[in-house]
Amino acid sequence: MRELVDLSHPLGDGAEAYPGLPAMRVYALLEREASRERYGGQAEFLLAGFEIAGNTGTYLDAPFHRFADGADLAAVPLASCAVLEGICVDVDVASGRAISLGAREDAAFAGRAVLFRSGWDARWGTDPYWEDAPFLPVETGERLVEAGARLVGVDVGNVDDTADLARPAHTRLLAAGIPIVENLANLGALPADDFVFTAAPLAIVGGATFPVRAFAELR
Repeated sequence: MRELVDLSHPLGDGAEAYPGLPAMRVYALLEREASRERYGGQAEFLLAGFEIAGNTGTYLDAPFHRFADGADLAAVPLASCAVLEGICVDVDVASGRAISLGAREDAAFAGRAVLFRSGWDARWGTDPYWEDAPFLPVETGERLVEAGARLVGVDVGNVDDTADLARPAHTRLLAAGIPIVENLANLGALPADDFVFTAAPLAIVGGATFPVRAFAELR
């Protein structure tokens, strides 16, 4: 039997979005009791509605997030966000905030989902989660693009240093058509490689970012 590892933060009513964006709202469009009449008292259903910012929980950035002519969520190929060979890069938080690819050969990242594992997700739900987090510097983003990475994921709130308003990691990765998944969770349950990663968003025309149920299948 396949072993699947959930890599997403669960969402619910009041779930916080990226700082400055509204919290998630979950509400009933039709309550169970009110639905019974529709089904002659033989069944009942809850019809729910959701109000949610695209940057809520674990979410994927499409190129359209950064570029007006980039692929939106509906145009992101499934081959770029689903059933990808994965590789985890351990981040040494003690050595500084800028994330390095380490000594691995760039060929190891070609065609793969490259996930950066810092353990920062342990701070999820607290103010420190959004403060002084690890980030991808320009040189790391460039190496990932040149290596041919298919997707990049982080267990922090932003792939960039939020003090850098140019957002170089977003800019370089999304310009190359490489989707970004932020706020991953539970990467500590993954091996260094030998797993398959999926984080497919809804196919929303005109959508720039949206939550995903990210998960890995262990071999």
